[in-house]
Amino acid sequence: MILLRTASATQTQEAAAVLAELAEGGDVILLAGDLGAGKTTFTQGFGRALGITDPITSPTFTLARQYQGRLMLHHLDVYRFDSNLEVFDVGLAELIDDRSSVTVIEWGDAIRTELPLAVLEIELRLGDDDDERHISLRFTGLDWQKRQPNYVAALAPWIVEGDQ
Repeated sequence: MILLRTASATQTQEAAAVLAELAEGGDVILLAGDLGAGKTTFTQGFGRALGITDPITSPTFTLARQYQGRLMLHHLDVYRFDSNLEVFDVGLAELIDDRSSVTVIEWGDAIRTELPLAVLEIELRLGDDDDERHISLRFTGLDWQKRQPNYVAALAPWIVEGDQ
């Protein structure tokens, strides 16, 4: 696991942009955290680094949005799901199987059991200051674990001292 600390929304977006630069088709990223912790802000930085110029907004009411960049970005919000069965309604299995895209799922921890083992789990937590965030990254699955050293190097400016 990697622990990061960002001091502003801009820094959170910059850290997300670093992740996007290393993203590969077929990646699945779960975002967890309290309301207002920065899940959509994170996704905005991620999307901009993929070359997406359209505004990225929370898909809370639409459940899913798609944006074209270097890779297609499938942006889902499962906060309003009444049951895990709704993942089939949005075609999640097909989205994840798309090797030309990255899937980012806000509140993804709520449907973790419905997802493949190989995901990047990111939890955003509020810090002591209004804009400070504590971000933990957990690399699950062999492919993500192999890639972890690249992420450690790229995220060095935000890594909490002594962690890696």
